[in-house]
Amino acid sequence: MQEERSKAITSLLNGAITAVKNTIPIQHEISKPQMSESFLKLHFGVLIGITGDLKGKLILSGESAVFSTIGESMFGMPVQDDMLASFSGELGNILAGGISTTIIQSGIKTDITSPTIIEGSTTISGYEKAIHLPVIFNSTGILNIFLLVD
Repeated sequence: MQEERSKAITSLLNGAITAVKNTIPIQHEISKPQMSESFLKLHFGVLIGITGDLKGKLILSGESAVFSTIGESMFGMPVQDDMLASFSGELGNILAGGISTTIIQSGIKTDITSPTIIEGSTTISGYEKAIHLPVIFNSTGILNIFLLVD
């Protein structure tokens, strides 16, 4: 049982890496995954629930400027203000959908919930494991991807 779960988490991480590479057209470096603390403090980001064979949450977090630059690289125009929150949710959907599509090849079935936008000082807790996958954009900053496993 534990071995299956470890395999599922590894597939989820690999799916996240693949989704980022296939989605974000900015030169980036993906840092080594690391276990995170028992609670997360965030200021801006998006949360998407994961249901199915593996239950948890996907969180994308970073400075709003990072999301704005990613949006501009994908759509060719600045993404700011109200459009920024909408784009951030859509980016979460695209990445979570990409993860789901990738990990089904490992036999893991998942579904995703609608995105929840996080703005302002927020603390998230109540999960079993948190894996942090930092994605570094040299000219922009860091997009933090957190995979929270229930």
